Amino acid sequence: MPTPRSPADKVAAHPGRTRPRDQLGRPLHDLRISVMDRCNFRCPYCMPRETFHDRYRFLRSSERLGFDEIARVARAAAALGARKLRLTGGEPLLRAGLAELVGELSMIEGIEDIALTTNGVLLAQHAAELKGNGLHRVTVSLDSLDPEVFTRMSGGFGGLGDVLDGIAAAIEAGLAPIKVNTVVRRGINDHTVTALLEHFRGTPVVVRLIEYMDVGNRNAWRPDEVVPSAELLQLIGAQWPVVAVPGAYHGEVAERYRYQDGAGEIGLISSVSAPFCGDCTRARLSSEGRFYTCLFASEGTDLRGALRTGATDAELAELLRAAWIRREDRYSEQREALRRNEHPLHKIEMHYIGG
Repeated sequence: MPTPRSPADKVAAHPGRTRPRDQLGRPLHDLRISVMDRCNFRCPYCMPRETFHDRYRFLRSSERLGFDEIARVARAAAALGARKLRLTGGEPLLRAGLAELVGELSMIEGIEDIALTTNGVLLAQHAAELKGNGLHRVTVSLDSLDPEVFTRMSGGFGGLGDVLDGIAAAIEAGLAPIKVNTVVRRGINDHTVTALLEHFRGTPVVVRLIEYMDVGNRNAWRPDEVVPSAELLQLIGAQWPVVAVPGAYHGEVAERYRYQDGAGEIGLISSVSAPFCGDCTRARLSSEGRFYTCLFASEGTDLRGALRTGATDAELAELLRAAWIRREDRYSEQREALRRNEHPLHKIEMHYIGG
């Protein structure tokens, strides 16, 4: 017997009435879902040990959204036009039973793509089950293949071999193409970029080099530590000629390039030198149930309260719609002006953008 359609599913049958656009005309297309605020790394650009120390109070289990609650929000987002879901953290694989959530999300009408962003340490243990439950793709954060640099950029943690094992397991499970996200920081890991690219040439892995990005007041960001994508492209092209590849879809965050010798593809994410706010169709759900319309938003819409006080699916969808149509965020395009004015910014549970 077919599963009865929820009010949110029924709303999806009227796209002309339900597809909201924000103040800049951008539709909602992607929802990032943070399932866990904890992480087993302390990357200085994301969760620096100075802030997230041994006494830091992370969320209690009851304060995080349950899987049923996450699925309800995802259904509401799908009713408003979201087609892609990405599970993030913290480190999402620290959340017990994550494959069960993937299975629930894979049943939502309208969702075409489910992806996972992970640091990869636990991926080998879960790749096959995640694929079997409906995960399509995986992005692994990996900043260097140099063990010393890797340890420094993970906040003092090892596990490089585990990450590589996780990537291999994901390929074997059929989650390819795997994407590897590498945050390039001048004087820290920029000298290891070509070795990382060489390692993955000729494999189903697409390495994406990300400009070191400010995350509010979290990581003591300095502009002189940014290695612009144009500089990286020149460095790569001197060793392996590349040609530009057209984007796969509107709003794609990475500029794509193909090695001329056929050894694969790379991506460049110019989040500082060439921000892409104008095409941004992404929203984020934090693990405690707040809906953010920008990576740098300091305030979000509380959905946990609505979920736990009896809101219907239609009411939940309306909360998302109202938040989205008010949206006028374009922080990266306004970065310098906002920073000069000491704009008070933070990011809750930030994990670098996955595509």
